[in-house]
Amino acid sequence: MPLTQIDDKPALVVIDLQKGIVSQAMVPPAQDIVARSVRLIAAFRARDLPVVLVNVAGRSPSRTENMSAVTPAWDLHLLVPELDVQPTDILVTKLNVGAFYGTGLDRELRRRGVTQIFLCGISTSSGVEGTARNAYDRGYNVVSITDAMTETNPEAHEHAVRVQLPKISEITSTDDVIARLR
Repeated sequence: MPLTQIDDKPALVVIDLQKGIVSQAMVPPAQDIVARSVRLIAAFRARDLPVVLVNVAGRSPSRTENMSAVTPAWDLHLLVPELDVQPTDILVTKLNVGAFYGTGLDRELRRRGVTQIFLCGISTSSGVEGTARNAYDRGYNVVSITDAMTETNPEAHEHAVRVQLPKISEITSTDDVIARLR
């Protein structure tokens, strides 16, 4: 379903645009997603609307055979500098797929009266979709900005955008969100 309206209290939630992740090969390219996200961030900040910057640090305990043998770089969790973190931004560090479980995100959004979240970032079928599901289950109006999402697996990205996200969110583009926020 396309975007029907922007609530009085929306927030932008940007998932995992961090150094150790954007350096991977993705389709669409991660740098395109960073550039679109920067435009979205500027539009939300211009209206004094909440911007949530999420990063993942480590990973939730899992079966040991799923754990990577590679030691991540020390700066894997650092957000890319293009996001230009501001003191008014809500910073969330997660250890799980979705940005709500085990974090204070829901509390921060509710304190600000947020009823609608706009999602972008990496990875479409994992961190973004997981956060969309978390938000949907908590009663938020969820909007997926699908041209501002990517991941390493093009088929998984396409499946999330065409099949999964439309079940739990409205679908829109960067340009549509920015035009409506004006």
